[in-house]
Amino acid sequence: MITLTQKQKKQRFDIMSDSPLALLRNVGISAHIDSGKTTLTERILFYAGRIHKIQEVRGEGAKMDHMELEKERGITITSAATQVKWRDNTINIIDTPGHVDFTVEVERSLRVLDGAILVLCGVAGVQSQSITVDRQMKRYGVPRICFINKLDRAGADPVNVIKGLEEKLGLTAIQLQLPIGLGNDLNGVVDLIQMKAAYFDGDNGEKVRWEAIPADMAEEAKSARTGMLDALSLFDDDMLELMLEEQEVPEEMIHRVLRRGTLANDFAPVLMGSAYKNKGVQLLLDAMTRYLPSPLDRDMHALDIDNAEAKTPIKLEGDQPLVCLAFKLVDETFGQLTYMRIYQGKMLRGERYKNSRDGKMYRFGRILRMHADDREEIESASAGDIVAVVGIDCVSGDTFCGAGVNYSMESMHVMDPVISLSIAPASTKDRDKMAKALNRFAKEDPTFRLSSDEETGDTIISGMGELHLDVYCERIRREYKCELIVGQPRVSYRETPSISVKYDYKHKKQTGGSGQYAHVVGTMEPLPEGFEEPYEFENKVFGGRIPTEYIPSVDKGFKQCMKKGPVAGYEIIGVKMILEDGSSHAVDSSDMAFQICARDAFKETFLKSKPVLLEPIMKVDVETPNEFQGSIIGDLSSRRGMVQQTESSGPLTLIVAHVPLSSMFGYATDVRSMSQGKATFTMEFESYKRVPKTIQEEIIAAAKAAEAKK
Repeated sequence: MITLTQKQKKQRFDIMSDSPLALLRNVGISAHIDSGKTTLTERILFYAGRIHKIQEVRGEGAKMDHMELEKERGITITSAATQVKWRDNTINIIDTPGHVDFTVEVERSLRVLDGAILVLCGVAGVQSQSITVDRQMKRYGVPRICFINKLDRAGADPVNVIKGLEEKLGLTAIQLQLPIGLGNDLNGVVDLIQMKAAYFDGDNGEKVRWEAIPADMAEEAKSARTGMLDALSLFDDDMLELMLEEQEVPEEMIHRVLRRGTLANDFAPVLMGSAYKNKGVQLLLDAMTRYLPSPLDRDMHALDIDNAEAKTPIKLEGDQPLVCLAFKLVDETFGQLTYMRIYQGKMLRGERYKNSRDGKMYRFGRILRMHADDREEIESASAGDIVAVVGIDCVSGDTFCGAGVNYSMESMHVMDPVISLSIAPASTKDRDKMAKALNRFAKEDPTFRLSSDEETGDTIISGMGELHLDVYCERIRREYKCELIVGQPRVSYRETPSISVKYDYKHKKQTGGSGQYAHVVGTMEPLPEGFEEPYEFENKVFGGRIPTEYIPSVDKGFKQCMKKGPVAGYEIIGVKMILEDGSSHAVDSSDMAFQICARDAFKETFLKSKPVLLEPIMKVDVETPNEFQGSIIGDLSSRRGMVQQTESSGPLTLIVAHVPLSSMFGYATDVRSMSQGKATFTMEFESYKRVPKTIQEEIIAAAKAAEAKK
């Protein structure tokens, strides 16, 4: 008996469209750092005919790592876009960074993509950034295919990786292939759908040779296929019926169920191989075009600004007004390069379109098809496409519309920075260069923040980690020829109340003529641990004791106090302000009077709430050879770290710990010296936790000393 849900899924995903959009794929390639996603992208470009020579990440630098810093460090820093043709399909590909410090690049890419490839290391399996990327995919409902890479490495274990997908990411993993050999013996893969063995011949594995499954793997392959079909039959009653009757399941039905389940995010197909050894990539390309969604398969809505921001379905086909989203900015010599995803209508060169945020009209003078740092000028682009426009002034997240509509697309999630440092030019003549660079980077990267210390006048930059800020400082030196004086990193502590306190504050001022009068009564409460918003306001005033028009003024006054706390000058979070009573004056009460009253009440009450400092706690993942495990755990403990888990995988151990950010400065050097340069680590923000009392006293004393110097 087919359930209603299955019927709906079949109706939606089984209908084949004649539209060219049905052959378009917008795909992101994401992974933990050093899982091989840029190497994989390089092979995809080669097999699809976009490039004619394979270059490696370490050495000449892969095509998609076009910045000098990327080539030197062997990591991806910015996402890069390209387009390839595979069989009858057009695929727009975005290669994203793996390091958590550049996670905004993944965030904004997944916001505009329809599908994704989650690349996993065959040895390390599901790692910290794999979990972060998976969370981002789930946030935007992006279907994914998993590719287990690096099966040519010693210690590769695809069974363990699939177990990690299910246990750590909560995915239902459908294994579609078996490796033929592992490590140095990796020769190809067994396709469990066709029940054939695929080998990759030629200098670069460009020729796919299909053979019978090796005799010594026949039973293993038969068992794995049965397991695959059993898992798929849970999502399709027609297949289940064939299985129960012990009939052969048609290959076309397997593909159909795989596509339907992938698009509905019921499960994730798992393929495997080695991008570096040129094995398995063409089969992954086939799976991308078979199972990942076209723009037609995605439910997309915009907010109609002219209709109280009501959700309005996006219409991909037909003669519709343009709707496109600016998701990435790059400031260049000849103007800003704005990457855009077109959701509806057609973008024409030379036409004028409206920015729905500020209502201004902009002329799209040049439209580019990007291939990493190469570009190709085009006259137009249609719904579903990803292109770049030159020379328009906008910010990331802006929506542009054609005549007749005023829509806004949902913007992306942006995390707050956790680390800051002061920065100044080594020479006063370079001040303008530094200012130009910082303004550019702040505009391009929403997680890179720029501020000024009001007392000292120091320029403060804030970001997601040491590497994040280090890369931007290095780019200023190289791209703008500006030497810098960089201060010590500063931790973004927070202040919060620890107990509930009642307040009853009256603001009364008479200076001749109309005076000022406001009176507020209520409670300040600390928010429970795990709060999502840093501030909450609840109005419990009844009977008009405070006129309704002044309630927002009270809320505004409270909010104004959150930026700088009285304990050590840090931002206040975790506060709930309840307004319970008060009074007003028919003549002397005003919006400003209630704002002032709320501010003074907040400051007075906060000091009575036994305020404490909170510090950012980082989730630190260290991957080390087993012999260094003890010394690394001991070092993390000495940094006030709490080890959450250790997991051995062959010769390597993964250590997961929660460590205060203030203890992690310079850790990259320390962990290398402890492990003879063999250990690697990543860290990302986990939560804010209370600072121990003795350390809080030191932080407050340091803040007061700094204040005294000013």
